[in-house]
Amino acid sequence: MHPAIYPGTFDPITNGHLDIIKKGADLFNPLIVAVAKSSMKNPMFSLNERLEMLQLATKSLDNVQCLAFEGLLCDLAKSHHCKWIIRGLRAVSDFEFEFQMGYANKSLNPTLETLFFMPTLQNAFISASVVRSILSHKGQIAHLVPPLCSNSSTKGFRCWSL
Repeated sequence: MHPAIYPGTFDPITNGHLDIIKKGADLFNPLIVAVAKSSMKNPMFSLNERLEMLQLATKSLDNVQCLAFEGLLCDLAKSHHCKWIIRGLRAVSDFEFEFQMGYANKSLNPTLETLFFMPTLQNAFISASVVRSILSHKGQIAHLVPPLCSNSSTKGFRCWSL
């Protein structure tokens, strides 16, 4: 099998992200889930917290590797000998941005191909921005995110559900 990368900010990881990760893990070995530093997005969770969330959510998936990265995705792909990038599409509104990013990555590395996966219908409405908004108002998010437990006590990331 060939390796693939599923990049994102994962601020925080959602059930929609996990849905795409599981689909990618069924097709690629390894699947590298790469959490981007994304300082321009001003993330709610630190890079280390987002990486920890990913590691906890994917610990049962043997062929999934989680790592943090900064810089160009095409450079990360090259360093891991990946020619496949996985991206999720929830709605038509996601397509235009992802289409442009796919071509931008291909212009930087002509061997890169982008595959688009759709989440299951039950997860299609979930976005990290919706989860962050609910969190900022101290709302319940257990039905939107994978069950996570951590020793971290920052910003409500402890045990979302058991």
